[in-house]
Amino acid sequence: MSRIDETRDFIPVRIAVLTVSDTRTLSDDRSGDTLVQRLTDAGHRLAARAICADDRPAIAGQLRAWVADPDIDVILSTGGTGLTGRDVSVEAHRDVYEKEIDAFGTVFTIVSMQKIGTSAVQSRATGGVAGGTYLFALPGSTGACKDAWDDILSLQLDYRHRPCNFVEIFPRLDEHHRRK
Repeated sequence: MSRIDETRDFIPVRIAVLTVSDTRTLSDDRSGDTLVQRLTDAGHRLAARAICADDRPAIAGQLRAWVADPDIDVILSTGGTGLTGRDVSVEAHRDVYEKEIDAFGTVFTIVSMQKIGTSAVQSRATGGVAGGTYLFALPGSTGACKDAWDDILSLQLDYRHRPCNFVEIFPRLDEHHRRK
């Protein structure tokens, strides 16, 4: 079972938050606010924040720009993971991923099933890695953002989490790009 190892020091992670929406602004972005509040309350650093329209090339472009930024370790996007025609966040994320974290979507579905039952089937939450950066596409509801953070990301982005976590393998995410 997972646990926090208090003998290890907490390592803050630099996290960017991208809200995907045709209608939201920073003044009414409740899901983005939820993620920012939770990540800063946990001791992490907000590295960047933006809102992007539901446009696949624009979303992928913002993700790529942040992946290229050495001051960003993790990107959380919220919105655009559903089934409607304008929901293209998952496709944009996959345009950027070098590797997909397949189990993230599965674990998110399990967490969601406990809260919203079979409606969880409508989410396409996803996670991946590119350029040594973690990327996660979360649904646009505040409840889904809370669930993803509280039950998955807060633990995996905590270096003290055992038996393993995303933070401890940061140095190895881009090892395939290094010279031998």
